[in-house]
Amino acid sequence: MAKTPGKNTSGRGQRDLTVKVKSARGRRGGSTRWLQRQLNDPYVTAAKRDGYRGRAAYKILELNEKYQFLVPGARVVDLGCAPGGWIQVAVPRVNALGTRTSKKVGTILGVDLQEVEPIAGATIHQLDFMDDAADKQVMDWLGGQADVVMSDMAAASSGHKQTDHLRIIALCEAAAYFAFDVLADGGTFVAKVLAGGAEGDLQKLLKQKFAKVANVKPPSSRSDSSEKFVVATGFNTK
Repeated sequence: MAKTPGKNTSGRGQRDLTVKVKSARGRRGGSTRWLQRQLNDPYVTAAKRDGYRGRAAYKILELNEKYQFLVPGARVVDLGCAPGGWIQVAVPRVNALGTRTSKKVGTILGVDLQEVEPIAGATIHQLDFMDDAADKQVMDWLGGQADVVMSDMAAASSGHKQTDHLRIIALCEAAAYFAFDVLADGGTFVAKVLAGGAEGDLQKLLKQKFAKVANVKPPSSRSDSSEKFVVATGFNTK
């Protein structure tokens, strides 16, 4: 099971320490608050301890713990995979390195607009998944259809909440249509969305193609964030 970072409970008289960041000349208040939150975030600390490239790794850990879609032998596509934390979680769970000799060996393919540092057990390519031929290219690289398409992508923030909501919903819809093209029968689609009222059409779309569609806010998702994740299982290729 994923170990959720938390407070010290050793009973040895240690104190929970909160790091306070002073505002420096040239640093805006928002930057100071972000830095202070990062320094005091147990998931940021845990990511450094566990060797993950970011705290987002725990989101896919927790989602997979509940829905069990990363299994040995699975073929996984990670859209917008930078910096690679989700791939790091997926590698051992699908047995991509073949270390569990009694289990099937899975395949992991990451794609992103930017170059991503290699991760053992995965193949990562620079690619815009919205290109016309991207679905065929991905299936060529993968050697067939995918069992899982996952995405932690977010559109660049504009600072306007409703605009950002619409942008990420549009990005998630694009990822969903990509998944329709590459998923095998029974496959799973996992993607980040932002709550805000415009996700109804996306839900209807997914319910037409998948047996079950759930909306989840994993424990590692910050409480002050409007993000949630859609987990759609049982893809129907017909």
